[in-house]
Amino acid sequence: MSSPNVLSRSLPSSRLLRLGGLSLLLLALGWGLWQGFTPRHPAIPDPLVDAPSAGTEQIAVFSGGCFWGLEAIFEEVAGVSQVQTGYSGGEAETANYSRVSSGATDHAESIAIAYDPRRVSYGQLLKIFFGAGHDPTQVNRQGADVGRQYRSAIFAATPEQKRAAQAYIQQLQEESVFQRPVVTEVNDLQDFYPAEDYHQDFVRRNPAHPYVLVHDLPKLQRFRQQFASLLKSDG
Repeated sequence: MSSPNVLSRSLPSSRLLRLGGLSLLLLALGWGLWQGFTPRHPAIPDPLVDAPSAGTEQIAVFSGGCFWGLEAIFEEVAGVSQVQTGYSGGEAETANYSRVSSGATDHAESIAIAYDPRRVSYGQLLKIFFGAGHDPTQVNRQGADVGRQYRSAIFAATPEQKRAAQAYIQQLQEESVFQRPVVTEVNDLQDFYPAEDYHQDFVRRNPAHPYVLVHDLPKLQRFRQQFASLLKSDG
């Protein structure tokens, strides 16, 4: 697997704007009004099972809708050194945005998180992923983003990560945390392919992008409020 590496940044030459007329209307009404329409996640428990917290830097790979917003959330977590957007679940030859966004590959838009398990545990990352990162009850979609490339999935880098992820999903189900079943897939990590340069650190570099305004900034704000104790001290 490729380790996260912050690539040189450049403005995107193109990006599918997943915004219809209704979304543009909501944007015109203002970000604050949109926040009032966005569903809130329920209170989410701490995992009863976690991966080992000792050792050197480790990698976690999550998928849950557009990778821009997920990347922005985990970049702010204390103990996380780098986050990179990319593709997981498919073959190397199809690991590019044009192919993945068609929905015809096995890839999911993903993020690779480099983290220090002595500062933030894998279980805490799971809690953020399920509690603020996305809606784990939606099958092959996140809101307006539809397709298998937007599925909820965890790609476990170690047997301990896989065990923790499966146990947490079972815990969420048994405690009826969500009104609908959790559909998150748990797979062994085969590889992670970094996305194109313009996808890296996208929210931070493009805060006025329409998709970011409508979808990512409200989610990021809710994450900051819900997980304030896990934020980096420099914000």
